[in-house]
Amino acid sequence: MKSNLAKTKPRKPNWPRKPNWPRKVTCGRESVTVYRRELPSGGFGYMVANYAAGKRRFDSYATEADALAAAQRLVRQLSERQVVAASMTNGQASEYAAAVLTLKPHGVTLTSAADTLAKCLETVHDLSNLLAAVKFYAVRHKGLTRKPVSEVVAELLAVKQARKASARYLQDLRVRLARFADAFRKTCCDVTTAEVQAWLDSLNLSRQSYKNFRTVAHLFFEFAVARGYAADNPVAGSESLTVGGGDVEIFTPAEIRRLLAATTPDFLPCLALGAFAGLRSAEIERLEWSDIRLTERHIVIGAGKAKTASRRVVPVSDTLAAWLTPYAAQTGMVWQGTHEAFYIAQQATAAATAVPADAQNSTPAKPAVKWKQNALRHSYASYRFAQTADAGRVAGELGNSAAVVHKHYRELVKLTDADRWFAVRPNAEANVVSMPFAASA
Repeated sequence: MKSNLAKTKPRKPNWPRKPNWPRKVTCGRESVTVYRRELPSGGFGYMVANYAAGKRRFDSYATEADALAAAQRLVRQLSERQVVAASMTNGQASEYAAAVLTLKPHGVTLTSAADTLAKCLETVHDLSNLLAAVKFYAVRHKGLTRKPVSEVVAELLAVKQARKASARYLQDLRVRLARFADAFRKTCCDVTTAEVQAWLDSLNLSRQSYKNFRTVAHLFFEFAVARGYAADNPVAGSESLTVGGGDVEIFTPAEIRRLLAATTPDFLPCLALGAFAGLRSAEIERLEWSDIRLTERHIVIGAGKAKTASRRVVPVSDTLAAWLTPYAAQTGMVWQGTHEAFYIAQQATAAATAVPADAQNSTPAKPAVKWKQNALRHSYASYRFAQTADAGRVAGELGNSAAVVHKHYRELVKLTDADRWFAVRPNAEANVVSMPFAASA
């Protein structure tokens, strides 16, 4: 015998009724419906049926009060539309019909178009400005390849490396462009001038560093524009700072003596070349031992190693020869470390000059020599100009102009100071004075 339970239909759960839901909010002949629904997480959510754009959509609200307030605003808007529609003249009705027909090929309703236009005018304030903005957008993005900044950075570095750019230059590009790519994780064509300016300002750099970062960013976008990754160069419109010469800082003879005594054997030739030949740091990093002709008493700075891309010959003084003679048998690069290691060696040398106090001998502590930017080259130029009184000769040795020498190094030091500077030799006494050396022909 079959059980009667098998024939019994399942009973519908006796859910509690939701009093007064859904609710209708009316104004004139228009009404808007507000719904309440139970949320899986507990509590209720509220939705307003919105037909304002011609198609129904549901707008969600967290509270009943928010939903009812939104419904009241919406129903007033719809009622006002009916009033306007009822009072339309034949001309206005014709204008409405023409607008609908204009938008029909684009599949856009008049209500949607009006809403979008209103939002645009909140930004540009004028129809002529809006049209110009749309045309600018179209030109800016037409035919462009949307490529992320990070990928274009990698491409730029690969091209520079293939074109045999110097290791120092490539490293500088890598460091600066890495920071740029980290800040702009978007496509090149979407970067704006305002964003570039905000980024440059946020770096909190000195005027010179600001200029260096801006130069690299400008180079990056010139590369991107040429390859169709950007429509224009947004860096061009950013603030350009001029960098003045500033005060020329130099080392004293006592300071250079302490630096030479404190440095490591591998960095000592670099220190001596800067102090007693005035070579730039970048030139020292590219210099080979074969470029230093101790027997002939000069150094050949080839065009590929000089900042100005022009060959020059720098004399080797007795002082410089004394420091370099122990290295006469060396071959290869004078500095065999990296670009970063070069500057680390500078700071380490300066720090190593600190002398702790010696209570037993009643010797006070001596603070470390402060490292001064480009001070080796500035020191050579200043002392050499005081020694020769010949701006043209010193300019030829430095690889710049006589006007620059006159402007920056004239009367900075006395001849007696210059004599003491070029008297700093290995194991030499402080009062030994060397004879001025002549520039080689």
